[in-house]
Amino acid sequence: MKRRGFLKLFGSMLLLALHTPPGAAAAESLQLVFTGDVMLDDGPGKVIASGRDPLINFAQLLAQSDYAIGNLECPVATTGTAMASKIFTFRAEPRSVDYLKGRYQALSVANNHAGDYGKAAFVETLEHLKANGLAYFGGGRNLTEAHSPLWIVRNGVKIAVLGYDEFKPRSFEAGPDWPGVAWSEDSQVVADIRAARAAGADLIIPMMHWGWERESQPSARQRQLARTMIDAGADLVVGAHPHITQGAEYYRGKLIVYSLGNFVFDSFTTDATRTGWLLRLNLDKRGLISWDTVGAFMDEEGVPQRMPGAATPCGKAGDKVPRLCVNQ
Repeated sequence: MKRRGFLKLFGSMLLLALHTPPGAAAAESLQLVFTGDVMLDDGPGKVIASGRDPLINFAQLLAQSDYAIGNLECPVATTGTAMASKIFTFRAEPRSVDYLKGRYQALSVANNHAGDYGKAAFVETLEHLKANGLAYFGGGRNLTEAHSPLWIVRNGVKIAVLGYDEFKPRSFEAGPDWPGVAWSEDSQVVADIRAARAAGADLIIPMMHWGWERESQPSARQRQLARTMIDAGADLVVGAHPHITQGAEYYRGKLIVYSLGNFVFDSFTTDATRTGWLLRLNLDKRGLISWDTVGAFMDEEGVPQRMPGAATPCGKAGDKVPRLCVNQ
């Protein structure tokens, strides 16, 4: 190589080194997306029956992520009988899964509607998801499967996502040899987090179905359990169920998003209960790099609409409190 060419190359390499943070070249990252409650019966079910797509307005955002996760707030089945003791019961048609695949890579089944039509319908739901290439977590054919993590390995990062329900009825809970959801007994949750770390997880994320419906602030129980999970080794906590967003905070530098609210759901009448968030997490092996939320407003049919100009929570590593960012 000629002397001039060598000096030019050396100078370029030196300039790059001076502007590259230590470890940045080796670090890999991914974007993980979470959405709140996805209920595909009633209004959204009618949308699907008419041949329309209830997720069309967020298809691009979901597709842009490396991995997308939602909370499936209904069985997807043709079997079973609605529980007579429940005021609201849901069951979506199997064709609904066509609108989930390609949008989500995994769905939590740890919620208080998963067992609305009994154990056979719950198992049928798991079969439909699996047949369409959709992973599930927070439930299974027995207690061991229900408490097994969803493993995500992308871009050099190994993540364990755990799902739990703690909103009645507890009769949906999985047992040693019967199907159901993972119940959030504190000691079991802590054991699951520690087991995931021992199994090689770089990051551990519990997704919770918790809190009181229509309450805009997390309960003392939610705050206690979130801190217990982080003290046990969780890297951040994501929640749903209250049908309303509940804000976010940091504890020991770890992010807690208490409730993402509804995402696909009808029959709600107030702005608060018709507004949810899509959560975007940018992560590497060391933890959270940055995050933001995108507002979703459900129309009369329960279909989420984009909310350009809405200010919703966001942040980055090192922040002490969440900030607000404006959606595009």
